Amino acid sequence: MISQQVLAQVFKTLHEREGIFVIPNPWDAGSAKMLAATGFEALATTSAGLAFSLGKRDGENAVSREEALKNAQDIVNATDLPVSADLENGYGLDPETCAETILLAAGIGLVGGSIEDTTGHPEDPIIPFELAVERVKAAVKAARSLPFHFTLTARAENLIHGRPDLKDTIRRLEAFADAGADVLFAPGLKTLEEITAVVKAVAPRPVNVVAGLSQTTFTISDLAAIGVKRVSLGSTLARVAYSSFLHAAEEIHQQGSFSFTAGTVAYSAFNDLFK
Repeated sequence: MISQQVLAQVFKTLHEREGIFVIPNPWDAGSAKMLAATGFEALATTSAGLAFSLGKRDGENAVSREEALKNAQDIVNATDLPVSADLENGYGLDPETCAETILLAAGIGLVGGSIEDTTGHPEDPIIPFELAVERVKAAVKAARSLPFHFTLTARAENLIHGRPDLKDTIRRLEAFADAGADVLFAPGLKTLEEITAVVKAVAPRPVNVVAGLSQTTFTISDLAAIGVKRVSLGSTLARVAYSSFLHAAEEIHQQGSFSFTAGTVAYSAFNDLFK
């Protein structure tokens, strides 16, 4: 077992060293073990992947904090890698709840986590600016009270909630950086020009970019060239897995055939991953 303090330092160092790194998103212990075996250096949970595995919708407060932390703990226990968690909006709108969520996350072995500025209500999805900043300040204060460096990511969610306002998104990220967030993240950036604008606005703080939300045309090398530090996948790997499952089920039901089995990884190979 590697201590939480050591894992926290490893995770912090990944953000400080030269170059870019990928932090993929498992949705359970099995997918975490597979990603670790592939050679990744850190993992992050996915709220959507968890929600789908529970048969629930994502982003609408359908998954409880207890369910999210239990899932995160399973992933923490599955490998010796540092794990950060998608903590959604902190599971409450008030700053005190965000702070409490950070402390609870640290208590189960996580060494990082993200807080986003969403309400969980589709009709009014984005938290007002001033409150959003206060929530990040509270989360930072909680993180800094810990006996190790808990890497806090602050997310501005305009772009994936029907508000294509890059100016306000950058304003929020700058304020989150000033509030002490370690990493800044705006899911939904579509072009290298938009990503570059964010990287420059919050420099020297590291920026996370999510790949796979839509048709991804940029590469890891492209992102490294413009100064992105971290690339996550969000729900992408979970959707890839579930897409294969769904297409296989549709083929069986609609065509009565099993061509989907071509190219599948052998039973024994999967079994060996989980020793």
